[in-house]
Amino acid sequence: METEGKKKERRNLIALTGAAALVAVAVNFAVVAFNTHYKNRRKKTVPGSNFRMNLSASEMLRLADHIVAKSKEVHDAVSLVPLDKVTYANAILPLAELEALHFPLIQSCVFPKLVSGSEDIRKASAEAERRIDAHISTCSKREDVYRVVRTFTAKGNWQSPEVKRFAQYLVQNFERNGLNLTCTKREELQRLRTQIDELSLRYIKNINDDNSFILLHEMELVGLPPDFLKTLDKAENGKFKIMLRSHHVAPILDYCKVGSTRKSVAVAYGQRCEVNLSVLEKLIQLRHKLARLLGYANYAEYAIDIRMASSSTKVFDFLEKISTSLTDLASKELSLLKELKRKEEGELSFGIEDLQYYVKRVKEQQFDLDFEVIKQYFPVGLVLSGIFKICQDLFGLRFEEVADADVWHQDVQLFSAFDLSSGEQLGYFYLDLYSREGKYGHTCVVSLQNGSNVNSVRQIPVAVLISQLQKEVNRHSTLLRFSEVVNLFHEFGHVVHHICNRASFARFSGLLVDPDLVEIPSLVLENWCYESSFLKMVSGFHQDITKPIEDDICRLLERWRFPFSAIKLKQEIVYCLFDQIIHSVENVDMLGLLNHLHSKVMLGLPMLEGTNPASCFPRTVVGYEATCYSRIWSEVFAADIFATKFRDDIFNQNAGMQFRNKVLCAGGAKDPLEILTDFLGREPSLQAFIDSKNH
Repeated sequence: METEGKKKERRNLIALTGAAALVAVAVNFAVVAFNTHYKNRRKKTVPGSNFRMNLSASEMLRLADHIVAKSKEVHDAVSLVPLDKVTYANAILPLAELEALHFPLIQSCVFPKLVSGSEDIRKASAEAERRIDAHISTCSKREDVYRVVRTFTAKGNWQSPEVKRFAQYLVQNFERNGLNLTCTKREELQRLRTQIDELSLRYIKNINDDNSFILLHEMELVGLPPDFLKTLDKAENGKFKIMLRSHHVAPILDYCKVGSTRKSVAVAYGQRCEVNLSVLEKLIQLRHKLARLLGYANYAEYAIDIRMASSSTKVFDFLEKISTSLTDLASKELSLLKELKRKEEGELSFGIEDLQYYVKRVKEQQFDLDFEVIKQYFPVGLVLSGIFKICQDLFGLRFEEVADADVWHQDVQLFSAFDLSSGEQLGYFYLDLYSREGKYGHTCVVSLQNGSNVNSVRQIPVAVLISQLQKEVNRHSTLLRFSEVVNLFHEFGHVVHHICNRASFARFSGLLVDPDLVEIPSLVLENWCYESSFLKMVSGFHQDITKPIEDDICRLLERWRFPFSAIKLKQEIVYCLFDQIIHSVENVDMLGLLNHLHSKVMLGLPMLEGTNPASCFPRTVVGYEATCYSRIWSEVFAADIFATKFRDDIFNQNAGMQFRNKVLCAGGAKDPLEILTDFLGREPSLQAFIDSKNH
C-alpha cells in the first residue's frame, strides 16, 4: 500500500520526464499509433489533446505497458549521448518534448480510478498506475541520464531563462534522489526512504484502524441536530455510540451545549493512538538523517529549499510575525468567548474544547444568517454562469460548451476556452460536478494535459474540475450552500490558472507550480464571494431567478467572514510551529513542546490535559511534513494581491489582465517571489492580511 507521501512524490515524478528521460520522437510515434487505433471509437474529442477516455481495462493496461516499454527503450538511448557532444537539442529538448506528449497518456491510465463507476476499471487504473510508478521510480535513479543532463547544465549555454530553470530543475530532482552521492550513501538513502515510507504508513494505519468510541446519554448531547443523532448507533444500554472520528467529533464540538460532554469527547479524541508518538519520534529521526545525507542541516531545510519560502528561518519569522500581529485581536476575541461561557455555564473555566462551540454561538448572536434560506438563492446553473462571467470579463476569456463531446459520464460537460481579443484557442476544461458511486470523494482540479510550447509545437492545457454536489432531478435546480459557492469559485480559479498558462515547458504548467504559490490565485478569487456586486451576479431565488440575494444578507456575509478568526488562526499557528520545530531540531520533547507552544501562542489557554495531538496529527507525517505553514502563507499573499489590486474595484479589467499576464500565464516558469513582485510592483507584504483580520 502506498503512503500519501509516496503518492505525492509519484505525482511529481509523473510530470518529470527528466526523471523518465524519454525521447520525444519515439513517444510521438506511440501517440500517433494509439490515436489511429482508437479513432473510430470516439465521439467529438478534444482537438490537440492526447488524453484518451473510456478505455477498457485491458486497453488501459496495454497502454501502461506500452508507456513503460517505450520509456525504457528511449531512456537507454538518451543515456548513450556522448558527454563531449551534449547539447540542448540532444539532452534537454527531447526530455521537454516527451514530457508534454507523455503526461496525457499517463493520465489516460490513472485518471479513471477517480471517476469511473466500474470497479473493474478502477482496479485496472490502479494497477496501471502501479506499473508506471514502479518504472518512474527506477528512471529517477538512472545515473547515466543524470550525467548527461548535468553535463549540459555545467556548460551554462542557456537559450533562455526558462531553459535554465528547466535544466536546473532536472538536475535538482536527480540529486534529491541521491545521484550525486557515492554508491554506499545512495544505498543508505534508499534504506532511509523505505523505512520512512513504512513508518508513515504505520502511523496512518494506526489512525485509520482506530475504532475507539465513547458512549453518551441523549441528555449529554443536548444541542445536536436531530438528523445527526439519527445517524448514530446505539449500545444495548440505550446510549449513543460516538466514534472518535472527525465526522462525529466535529458536530459535538460545534453544537453540544453540555460543556462536560465537549471536554470528555475532546480529551478522548486527543488520546487516540498513543503508540503513534514513538512512531513519529523515529520517523523524525530518520528524516533528519536523510536530510543530512543530502547535505542539509535538517529536514525542514530539505523540504523548504525547493519552495517559495526557501528556508526554515523565513518560515519561523513569518509565523512569529503573523502570530504577534494577531495577539491583541485574539485577546479581545477570547475575552468575549469566556464571557459568553460564564453567562451560559457559570464559573467553569474556558478550555480549548469550548472554542468551536462559542465561536459559533457568538456568530449566531451577532449575525442573523440562516444558511438554509441563503441556499435558496444559489442554483448551480446561475452560480456557474456568474463565475464564468467574472472570469471572462476580468481575464479576457471566452468560454463555450462543446456539444456532443466524448465524456466518461452523462453528467460531465466539456468547455473550450478562448482569448477574447484574438480568438486563440487557449485550452479545454471538463466539469464533473455531481456525486455518484465510485467517484473520488473530494473537490479538486486535475490536469489531464499540461500546456506547453516546446520547439514551436504548442500543446493546449486540459483540466477537469471534480466535485461532489448532490444532483437534483433537474441538475440546474441543484442548490448550493454558500460554502459550496466559495469552494466552487476557488476550484475554478485553478482551472483558469491552468488554462491561462503560457510556460514553454509542460513541467511549469499552471498546476505544476511551487506549492507555496499554487493556491494563491484561487484564494484571491475567493474574495469575490464576499462582495455584494458579485453575489448579485451569481444569485437568484430558485423560484424566480430575477430576484438576487438581498443587500442586507450580502453585508452580513461580508462581516461574517472574519470575526473570531484570529484566535482560531493562532491555534493553527501552534501546529505549524510544532511541525517546523520538530523538523528543525533533533530529540525534541514533543509533548513538552506542544504544551509550551499552546500556552504561549494561545494566550495562556492550556492544551487539554492528558492529550497528545502529536499521536494523531497526520499532516506532519504525510504530504505536509515541515510545510504545514503553506496554507497560511498562501492566504497572506492572496490578501495582499486582492487589497492592492482589486479591493477598490473587483471588476477592474486592467488589473485582471495584468494578473493573467504576469501571474497566471507564468505558471512555474519564473521564481514565484519574482512573479508576485512583478505584479504588485513591490515585494509581497503581510499587512493586508493583518488588516483584514482587524477589519
